[in-house]
Amino acid sequence: MRFVLFALLLIIGLSSKAQIRTAHVYVALCDNEHQGIVPVPATLGNGKDPVTNLYWGAAYGVKSYFRTRAQSWEIVDVPESNDPFILERMLFRHKSDSVYLLAEAYDGEQIQDCIEDFLLASNGQRPVVVEDHGLSLSFGGGADVLAYVGHDGLMDFGVDLQYHSNETEKKDVMILACCSMRYFAPEIQKAGANPVLWTTHLMAPEAYALEAALDGWIKNESGTLIEERAAQAYHKYQNCAINGARNLFVSGF
Repeated sequence: MRFVLFALLLIIGLSSKAQIRTAHVYVALCDNEHQGIVPVPATLGNGKDPVTNLYWGAAYGVKSYFRTRAQSWEIVDVPESNDPFILERMLFRHKSDSVYLLAEAYDGEQIQDCIEDFLLASNGQRPVVVEDHGLSLSFGGGADVLAYVGHDGLMDFGVDLQYHSNETEKKDVMILACCSMRYFAPEIQKAGANPVLWTTHLMAPEAYALEAALDGWIKNESGTLIEERAAQAYHKYQNCAINGARNLFVSGF
């Protein structure tokens, strides 16, 4: 009887772990000096200072927003990265669903490395493993969904990456950057990834749109519904016309 109970608990435990999903967000810190952007105030555009950076430590940056405004997420301790280009990282756990979110802030000067890491992970390469209380969590190329947040560096430079054949499992990706569909599409096609959300025009890559899109992804919603979630969030925080926000976000090729 004890053996049967133990086996049942073990099966339940393994089943629970199997249901865990992971999201990895690559953030290229805003950088007035090293990125082709319209300059922002110095405290927001110092790509080597994540504390006040526009895309990380500012009010709607990924770190600050998910720590203080995203009520469905809670912080989990995470070890520092061994990558010198990653200045800070945060791990969050969804409060009601078995989803973990790893966000990493790259030195703004190293935006090309950040984008290349994201693209290769979209192809299932460069896996990252993080431990949480004995639970091994797969990120990087092992994550279920990958997101890039920051300046669209592909406006400024090209990449020459070697992608593996990826016909069986397509990674879901989100790209919050200006005109990301236009500039990222060739690489996402070669990576064999599935663009859940990207953009058609100039935009502010802030975390409320990311949160909204992830909410839809967690619920396994269609691309159309995820688009609408992102548009509604952008409309709310940017105080812009809803039709303009809807035209900004698109899912799929």
